[in-house]
Amino acid sequence: MPPPPPTTTAELVSAVRVVLERYWGYDTLRPLQGEAIAAGLKQRDSLVVMPTGGGKSLCYQVPPVVANRLDVVVSPLISLMKDQVDGLRACGYPASALHSQLEPAERQATIQRLREGTDRLVFVSPERLMRNDFLATLQDARVRAFSIDEAHCISHWGHDFRPEYRQLATLKQRFPGVSVHAFTATATPRVREDIVEQLRLQEPEVLVGRFDRPNLSYRIVPRVDVQSQVLEIVQRHAREAVIVYCITRRETESIAAALAAAGVSAAAYHAGMAREERRKTQEAFSEERLDVVVATVAFGMGIDRSNVRCVVHAAMPKSVEHYQQETGRAGRDGLEAECVLLYSAADVLRWKGLMERAGEDGDAEAVAAQLELLGHMQGICGTLECRHRALSRYFGQAYEAESCDACDVCLDEVDAMPESTVIAQKILSCVARLDQRFGVGHVVQVCRGAATEAVRRFGHEGLSTYGLLSHLPEKTLTNLIYQLVDQRLLVRSPGDRPVLQLAPDAMDVLRGSRDVQLVEPKSAAVRRSHADESSWEGVDRGLFEALRALRRTIATERSVPPYVVFGDASLRAMARERPSTLAGMRLVRGVGAKKLADLGETFVDAIVTYCDSADLETDVVSPPVPATAPAAIGPVRVARPAETRAQAFELFGASASLADVADATGRTPATVCNYLVDFIEETRPSSVEVWVDPAAYERVVTAAVDAEPRGRLKPIHTALDGDVDYDTIRIVLAHQRTHDAAASEEGLS
Repeated sequence: MPPPPPTTTAELVSAVRVVLERYWGYDTLRPLQGEAIAAGLKQRDSLVVMPTGGGKSLCYQVPPVVANRLDVVVSPLISLMKDQVDGLRACGYPASALHSQLEPAERQATIQRLREGTDRLVFVSPERLMRNDFLATLQDARVRAFSIDEAHCISHWGHDFRPEYRQLATLKQRFPGVSVHAFTATATPRVREDIVEQLRLQEPEVLVGRFDRPNLSYRIVPRVDVQSQVLEIVQRHAREAVIVYCITRRETESIAAALAAAGVSAAAYHAGMAREERRKTQEAFSEERLDVVVATVAFGMGIDRSNVRCVVHAAMPKSVEHYQQETGRAGRDGLEAECVLLYSAADVLRWKGLMERAGEDGDAEAVAAQLELLGHMQGICGTLECRHRALSRYFGQAYEAESCDACDVCLDEVDAMPESTVIAQKILSCVARLDQRFGVGHVVQVCRGAATEAVRRFGHEGLSTYGLLSHLPEKTLTNLIYQLVDQRLLVRSPGDRPVLQLAPDAMDVLRGSRDVQLVEPKSAAVRRSHADESSWEGVDRGLFEALRALRRTIATERSVPPYVVFGDASLRAMARERPSTLAGMRLVRGVGAKKLADLGETFVDAIVTYCDSADLETDVVSPPVPATAPAAIGPVRVARPAETRAQAFELFGASASLADVADATGRTPATVCNYLVDFIEETRPSSVEVWVDPAAYERVVTAAVDAEPRGRLKPIHTALDGDVDYDTIRIVLAHQRTHDAAASEEGLS
């Protein structure tokens, strides 16, 4: 029987603190999280607008476990549901998801848990939620709140309108005593008003966080050679997670191929690929077996990898909202990340053409709204204002800092091109002398003095502007022409074969009464932002990489994404503080009670072993153990891993049980199981009956034959209906590997 929910304010505050520490290892909340959680606990309708990475999910995860109730989260993508449920279960949080990829037995078990009241959170799609049979189940289960993730999808004015979200408007009518909470990362005031209206929220608490992401460095760079520029950016983030966004499927494939040819672990991802191929690519990226995904914009919403260190836009996105959301995929763990947009005014023309063609038989008002959003994005790209300030202003917020120290403008990475006005005059003059009848490519060839067949055929080698800009590379000159289009000094005619024409303001430039500023990126190396420098301060990079490798091994065994084990922020804290005790590990942010019991000793062992070999000091930060720490966790220093491992091997050799070895060494069952696996692989015992029941052994062997992918624990655990624990499966597989290796060696002798 769960304890009664807290009622007084003091009880609520205390309960929230306990829950934060128990499940997530947090002792503080981010801005607005407290207010959003309070609205959830009071069951007051709310609209919460926080940037991606701002901690929205915690706002709807905390209330149901504090209040001992069932809440529903509406999410648009199965992959996001699965990732969140994996992460919550790893913390010991009772959560589940209902979606089309579940086996019938698993779906029925989830429904049963809802009826029994054992789960606190269930994730569903809007389509499944609004089925009459499921609504009836929720009424029987006494659901107390609905949280609508990606709530901007319900707004016609939003950048990602989804008609299926409109069905959610009836929730307040069907569940009159239940609160509804809308969450989104990007919403202008008009979209916020529409969300409140569409969901029928009643006197909602409207909480709007800061849209600025101080851990992100923004760069908007003239696009000159997209493949070489993307490669240079990706190489700055070697062995780190990068997402590259493209407009078309063809571009994703060509850029991915170029990266792969340069030795980068990269793959394309777009809607034209087979579903199984997309799934494998997404899983490889999520599991850190793939570093770079080159994708169309639909990809980003389906991934919940928190440690993306760079987002590249190979072309301009179609709205500031899209840009904010897509760049928001970077640095969701709160650590530094880079966002680079390779921009050309040609992108505006491409998007405009796509929007107008798509709207030929559709809603003219919707097309007009899209074009308005496109214009705002063009304005962001065309300014040399601090990127953080420009984005904040777009979303209606002030940016007070004089310099962000985290964008190309404030880091002084963009140069005004020398003699910009003279170069502009030569380009504009060339367009005029060509009678405004030719496109960008031909103007470039004439300005550079190229002897092409078209130039000779039209006799343009005799023009006074022929060869005036021969010192500029072709791609650079093309970019400069598009900068003039962006500054509304040139226009491109409509149609399939657009030509360059002079805009009215061009005459002022030609007469010398108006100056022009053209820009080019500096050739110097990219500077690191302040956030990048400070987040690595005191971190031993070698230890960080060793902990990443350990995390990846554990994640592979458990068939979960690595971030579910520990996030990068926690690993950096471990590599900075280097705790040698469980008490010290408990103080690392992100290490909750469940993970401490499950993984604490394994990571402490790895830290101590590395520090011994590298002659590094441990317990660099070791504040006193708080009074609320579990009594079993004291400030006693653990024995060195090598000593304990040797003791465990001796005991296993004497046929001691796992429990006996755990008692003798003072280590957790999970760590002792690791020792036993090592013991089996090194000593190759003929039998493991001392540690595994023979019937369970045979069941694991049988299930492992058909389990896919091979060597993973979770498929075997699932095939056995969860009746055999993970430690037993690991022991059996280790023994099977040694048995197979021995047979192979015997066959060779």
